[in-house]
Amino acid sequence: MFKVKSLTLRVLLFATLWYVIALVTMALVISALYRAGAERSFNDLLRAQLYNVVNSVSVGDGESLNGSPALGDLRFSQPGTGWYWLVEPLGSFNAAPLASTSLGMTNLPVPSFEESPFDQNYERFYGMTDSFGNRLRIAETEVILDESGRAARFRVSGNLKVVEDEITAFSRRLYAVLVAFGFGGLLVNAVTIVFGLKPLDRARRALERIRGGEAEKIEGEFPREIEPLANEINALIESNHRIIERARMQVGNLAHSLKTPIAVLLNEARAVHAPHDEVIKAQATAMQGQVSSYLNRARIAAQRDSILSRTEVEPVLERLVRVMRKLNPEKQFELHMEGTGLTLAMESQDFEETLGNLLENAARYADSLVAVTARVAPGGEVGLDPGRKTWLEIIVEDDGPGLAPDQIGEALKRGRRLDESKPGTGLGLSIVKEITSEYQGKLGLSRGVKGGLLARLVLPAISRDIV
Repeated sequence: MFKVKSLTLRVLLFATLWYVIALVTMALVISALYRAGAERSFNDLLRAQLYNVVNSVSVGDGESLNGSPALGDLRFSQPGTGWYWLVEPLGSFNAAPLASTSLGMTNLPVPSFEESPFDQNYERFYGMTDSFGNRLRIAETEVILDESGRAARFRVSGNLKVVEDEITAFSRRLYAVLVAFGFGGLLVNAVTIVFGLKPLDRARRALERIRGGEAEKIEGEFPREIEPLANEINALIESNHRIIERARMQVGNLAHSLKTPIAVLLNEARAVHAPHDEVIKAQATAMQGQVSSYLNRARIAAQRDSILSRTEVEPVLERLVRVMRKLNPEKQFELHMEGTGLTLAMESQDFEETLGNLLENAARYADSLVAVTARVAPGGEVGLDPGRKTWLEIIVEDDGPGLAPDQIGEALKRGRRLDESKPGTGLGLSIVKEITSEYQGKLGLSRGVKGGLLARLVLPAISRDIV
C-alpha cells in the first residue's frame, strides 16, 4: 500500500480530494436543480400558451370552432419547428379541428389516460417525438366551450431542444466557473495548509540544528499545539546533558580510583628481583592500558549521542603539530587546512587523543616528514550515518616505510606491534579505531603518495561552521 510520509503532502492530498469531490457534487446538484427549474419554467410557458389558445377559441355559427390564437411566437407559424397548437372537438361535437400553421398536415397522437393521467387542475404534460424528429413537450387540457356542453381538447407543444440548449449552455458556464474557482481554491488551500504547517517545519529545522550541533535547544515561539512538544524536547535534552555529566563524573572517579592502585603495583615491581619484576611491570602496564582504553570507551559511549559536543579542528591541530615539532625537532610537520571554521561534533579530549596517537605513530616511523590535511569529506561516503549531512576528513601521512596490505589488519589489533625495535605499547591505532567507531566514523590505512603510511579519518562535523 502506498504511504505518504510527508504530513504536508498528506494534508494537501486529502484536502484536494475532498475539494474535488465537493466541487463535482456541487456541479451535479446545481445542474440537476437548474434542469428541474428549467423544465418547470418550460411547463409554465406551455401552460400560459395553452390558456391563450383556450381563450382565443369559441363555438361559432353552424357548430364550428372559431378563433385564431396569436401567441406572439413565429415558431408557431413555421413548419417543423416543434412548436404547435391544436384544438380538437370531443364527443358528438363534429366541428373541424383548428391547428397552427407549423403543424401542417401532420397530427399529434394522443396517449392514453393511463399513460399520462390528468392532474387536479385537469391538465397533463407528456412527451413525444414528431414526424420531423423533434422531441416535444405537450401541455393538454379539455374545456367545455358553451352551455350546450360542447367540449374540445386543447394541446400546445414546445420543442425540448430549447430547454436542452439552455441547460447545456448553463452547465458549460457553471463548469468553467467551478473549474476556475476550484483551481483558485486549491491554490489558496495549498498556501493555507503550507502556511499553517510552517511551525512544524520550523520545529524540524530546529531539531536539525540541534542534531548538527548548531544549537543546544529548540528556540523560538511556537503555536499552543506545538509548544508543549518543544518544551518536552528541551527538557529531554537537558536531562540527557545531566546524564552525560553524571556518567563523565563517575568514569572520572573510577579512573582516579584505579590509577593509584596500578601506580602502586608499578612502583612495587621495581623492588621485586628479576625475573619477576619484568612480569609484574608488563602485566601492570597492560592492565593500565586496558583500564584506560575501556574507561575511554565507557566515557565516549556515554557522550556519543550528545548533541552538545563540538570541537574546532584548526586550534587543536595547530596545538598538536606544535607539540610534535618540539618533541621531534629533526622532522618536519606540515598542516593543511582546506576550508575555515571546520568543527567536529565530538569531544575535544577524544579528538586530541585520536590525532595525538596518529601523529605520534607517524612521527615514530617517518624519515623526515609528516603531513596533516583537514577538509570536508566527499559526499556519498559508504558506511556512514545517512542522517548526518556533513563529515570531515583528516589525513595523516608520513614518508616512512609504510605497511604492506597484509600488515594493516594486524596493525589495528590491540597491543600488536609490527616493529619491536620501536618504543610503544601497540595500543595507539587500536585506540584511534575504537574512538572513531564510537563516533560512528571511519579509519582507513593505506600506502600514501610519499611512500609511508596514510591514515584517513572520517569524523562527524557540524555543517553550520563550514565555509
